[in-house]
Amino acid sequence: MSPVFPMLTVLSMFYYMCLRRRARTATRGEMNSRRAIESNTRALPINVEIVQYAKEVLDFSSHYGSENSMSYTMWNLAGIPNVYPSSGDFTQTAVFRTYGTWWDRCPSARLPFRRTPSTFCSQDYVELAFEEPVYPTAVHILETYHPGAVVRILACSANPYSQNPPAEVRWEILWSEPPTKVIGPQARQFTPCINQINFPTNLIRLEVNSSLLDYYTELDAVVLHGVKERPVLSLKTSMIDMNDIDEDEDEEKFGCGMDTLNKQFSIVTLREWPTNGYFDKLPYELIQLILSHLTVPDLCRLAQTCKLLYQHCCDPLQYIHLSLQPYWARINDTSLEYLQSRCTLIQWLNLSWTGNRGAISVSGFSRFLKACGSELVRLELSCGHFLNETCLEVITEMCPNLQELNLSSCDKIPPQAFNHIAKVGSLKRLILYRTKVEQTALLSILNFCSELQHLSLGSCVMIEDYDLIASMMGAKCKKLRSLDLWRCKNITESGIAELASGCQLLEELDLGWCPTLQSSTGCFTNLARKLPNLQKLFLTANRSVCDTDIEELAANCTHLRQLDILGTRMVSPASLRKLLESCKDLSLLDVSFCSQIDNRVVLELNANFPNVFIKKSFTQ
Repeated sequence: MSPVFPMLTVLSMFYYMCLRRRARTATRGEMNSRRAIESNTRALPINVEIVQYAKEVLDFSSHYGSENSMSYTMWNLAGIPNVYPSSGDFTQTAVFRTYGTWWDRCPSARLPFRRTPSTFCSQDYVELAFEEPVYPTAVHILETYHPGAVVRILACSANPYSQNPPAEVRWEILWSEPPTKVIGPQARQFTPCINQINFPTNLIRLEVNSSLLDYYTELDAVVLHGVKERPVLSLKTSMIDMNDIDEDEDEEKFGCGMDTLNKQFSIVTLREWPTNGYFDKLPYELIQLILSHLTVPDLCRLAQTCKLLYQHCCDPLQYIHLSLQPYWARINDTSLEYLQSRCTLIQWLNLSWTGNRGAISVSGFSRFLKACGSELVRLELSCGHFLNETCLEVITEMCPNLQELNLSSCDKIPPQAFNHIAKVGSLKRLILYRTKVEQTALLSILNFCSELQHLSLGSCVMIEDYDLIASMMGAKCKKLRSLDLWRCKNITESGIAELASGCQLLEELDLGWCPTLQSSTGCFTNLARKLPNLQKLFLTANRSVCDTDIEELAANCTHLRQLDILGTRMVSPASLRKLLESCKDLSLLDVSFCSQIDNRVVLELNANFPNVFIKKSFTQ
């Protein structure tokens, strides 16, 4: 009888593996119950489906529009459609700040983090609240121009209108796909096949990737279909709930199995193996190089295999560059605590999108930086709504070597908190897009951070006098290479003159939607003559840009690669030809809504200059 037992053991293991495999590959609808659902179960009556449009836009990472208007803003996603089924460029839609790969090809582009999982490709997001929590049955996204940017749809267990915040906030993926190229810019209703979830939701998150688009994507509305009661399907085969099995191998549930990362971070008990196989024969440096290609969750799993690999996977050298943004929904104080011992040498840290809804506390963030901030050079905190003045004070005290700080869309930081940034004199890059930084704090920062090379002040609406700011830049920031003044409302030719005279190393300048600048004052001509190194210049929606400005750019800025003159009425085809002939490196030219540049002219220019992407937007 003894030979039978090994055979039974093998068969039972095989059967167990098959069950695990079955549970991992089954649809979410098949795994609704914590117990097995027996075959031949009669289907329950179908619930009445609730159809609802978004009630409110709760959060977003960027938008094309202004903070003080509705045109091209994310707030247009609330309520019924404004445009659909029409196609074209309409101000009543929601538009993100970037598209294509142009922002990755300019002087201000940042180097990517290693170890970003291939399944994470999101660049922007928007979170929408609905009136009634439901079990989603469908999500309709009404796209009115250049569709195809949505790459992930998520649902949250937290009810934004509940008076009692939940002890645990869960996010589940309803749908996820890599970005795909959609032929044509026409409107469409995008209705992907979504997964079923085991909790009702009235908080939906869309994540987008616009890298394959030829222009800005425009979204009009989001429709959530769902039922009040949890649906139970009639199935012909037995099922096993995902919650009844070990989740260590369920990588599809969210990204790379971040549900178990906290547990994996803290594991110290390892199996005893007689040898470490061939790894014992490899040089330490070679093993480190091999492991450097693994994602963070994979490192945590590998650390549980043997003592040798545990030593390698916990080596601080593996965490010199660490991006936790792909796992934003699972990162909390416990995660940071477990990572502390591994991040003592960390230089690049990305915590963008993390910590919201109480996941990361001020004390938890502060403890981590006090333990791991001494070598930090780059810190990404985009959309970190847990940040407050204490956090900025800790950053400036604990990170003496900091050179890059990204606070993009951290709109919950109080204005007075930004004064602390002036203490970091080594800063070379500072991103304050959509923050509440005020003039006094910014002047202090510019005065003490003279090493700044890249500065973003886009949509900073609380600055009263941009001419004074530009004057300070010209006097103190001589090394400035890129400057974003997108939707700066009050800069004039005086500020531009001070800026051009003092910051002659500028290679990138965004003056889009700056209504107080007028070509008749000579401000654009002055820019062209004083800034010969310009590679990117955005003069978006400035109707006064004229042929003289374009000809000056052609004569003086021969390294120009990207030019946006959307909306001007004063530029002729002849001046554009001069520009294209002179600027051999030009790759992007946006002439949307330029009244003298019709489709015939664009076709002619495309034929003569095939290496230049010439964009002509339209409205129907």
